[in-house]
Amino acid sequence: MLDRLGEVMQGLVLVAGEGTRLRPLTFTTPKPLIPVMGKPLVEYILEGLKESGITNICLVIGYLGNLFKTVLGDGSRIGVELSYVVQCERLGIAHAIHRAIEDCVIREEFVVHLGDNYFEEGISRFVKRFQEGDYDVFIVLTRYRDPRRFGYVLLQDGKVVRLIEKPIEPPPGGYTLTGLYMFRDPDLVEKAFRELKPSQRGEYEITDLIQWFIDKGYNVGYDITNGWWKDTGTPDDMLELVNMMLDKIETRTDGEVRGKIIGRVIVEKDAIIDGEVYGPAYIGEGAYIDKKAKIEHYVDVEANCEITSGQISRSLILPEARIETNNARIIDSIIGRKAEIKLNTGQYKIISGDFTIIYNY
Repeated sequence: MLDRLGEVMQGLVLVAGEGTRLRPLTFTTPKPLIPVMGKPLVEYILEGLKESGITNICLVIGYLGNLFKTVLGDGSRIGVELSYVVQCERLGIAHAIHRAIEDCVIREEFVVHLGDNYFEEGISRFVKRFQEGDYDVFIVLTRYRDPRRFGYVLLQDGKVVRLIEKPIEPPPGGYTLTGLYMFRDPDLVEKAFRELKPSQRGEYEITDLIQWFIDKGYNVGYDITNGWWKDTGTPDDMLELVNMMLDKIETRTDGEVRGKIIGRVIVEKDAIIDGEVYGPAYIGEGAYIDKKAKIEHYVDVEANCEITSGQISRSLILPEARIETNNARIIDSIIGRKAEIKLNTGQYKIISGDFTIIYNY
């Protein structure tokens, strides 16, 4: 049954947002295209859908949308078939889903995955439960330290009874709604959408869409993720994702190590390490770590970066950045693509955009 249904089930990945809380990084790169450990976050999502048997996938694009087409193309490199729908105005998740159905791209049962979400355990278990169950809608829940940031779900006697969007005072005992939703009938979703009204913030909320199904007596199922879940809305969230992904790596050395690595470190091909790297850490393809540089724990150095001196800890260094910090130390930072950082002494936390130049001698 799973194989048969998996052939027709479609995927919908929502990547139209502007990622305002991640500025200045997102002035030039959409959040889902920011690389972590060698590939854009959205590519992990596409691979997860593929592992679940879903290869017909639509991306709803908007802000800097052409960059997704440039990076991902038709999806053949990943082994999926990609199509694109434009959401000109960011009017909420429910509206993005509506746009894909309105353009007749989504015609079968489908799974929606937010383009900035990551599930430690993957999504295959949830897709299988939906496909093998008699659900009209299926959602995935988790516990989160600050439930006011997301949709909030109340259960009663093993059933979903109420969803609240970003509650100011969450009732006790509820769960956070993650960015993974499944729907059986696109026509029914469209019927629900036509009855929705924008929220106070002017968006068509996914919580209101799902609540419509509950109120109409449809079968809304749920599961609770066994692993961690991450929404990468802010720089701290992005760094936390890097840390948690690095925690799971195993040592692999495809580049050249002439210096010293201690702990679990991935060294991609054509990377050269003359300095010191302390894992967990990731050194991307073609990156260079000079003998005067020290990469400390929980650092992701992306492709073709050059670190000529100084210390870096708990940071994400995006492709082709150049860092020369002498006796200075960079911590808890995200350095943009092709940025140039030159420091002398002290300790710095930096969130820089692409092509940034920072000199402090």
